[in-house]
Amino acid sequence: MDEKFKNGHVKVYEEIETMNEMAKKIMDELPQIEEDIHIDSVNWVSYDGEFSVLLIQDFENRDLKAGDKGDLSGYTPKQIEYARVWLLLGPNQEIDELNAHLIPAGTPINPNDDTSANYPEDVIQLAGSRLVDGSVTYSGNGDGTINVYNVPLRWETNVPDDLDENYMKKLTESIIENTELVYVDPGDDEKITELIKLQKVQGE
Repeated sequence: MDEKFKNGHVKVYEEIETMNEMAKKIMDELPQIEEDIHIDSVNWVSYDGEFSVLLIQDFENRDLKAGDKGDLSGYTPKQIEYARVWLLLGPNQEIDELNAHLIPAGTPINPNDDTSANYPEDVIQLAGSRLVDGSVTYSGNGDGTINVYNVPLRWETNVPDDLDENYMKKLTESIIENTELVYVDPGDDEKITELIKLQKVQGE
């Protein structure tokens, strides 16, 4: 094997590249077809009469679309996702209810203002039952990361009369341009389970 690499055998590199691509495809697509599948590695063994090759694809595979084994196996990927996001970013962890509001693309970021920019993608707004609990508004990327939109849970309805007429348009466009990319850690299964039990979903 070492000799082939030293001699720059193009075929060896092409074969390994093909195996890498196929392994990634298996890991990306199977959990989406069957949500209970969790793939940590794909192993290839080949033999050409001279040596064997063992290629290990060691991806963490923490895609939020994929289901989890163990204590979370009885819950849906979305239930797990909402709980993980709140556990990581929720302003108040002492909540008595976790509401998930699904907001479709094209919805005004500030529904109280006609000049507001619209969400360019489907987003989810998580919130407790009280204003003090705060909120998290985000979209999932399908790779364990989310785009966080810095929007308030409630927008003020009484605005100053002398406010620039383009103020809200500029503000909401800025929110879209400045979303924050955040990696969502799987978190503690016990805490995730507790948050799932508090969930109420709107807009499905």
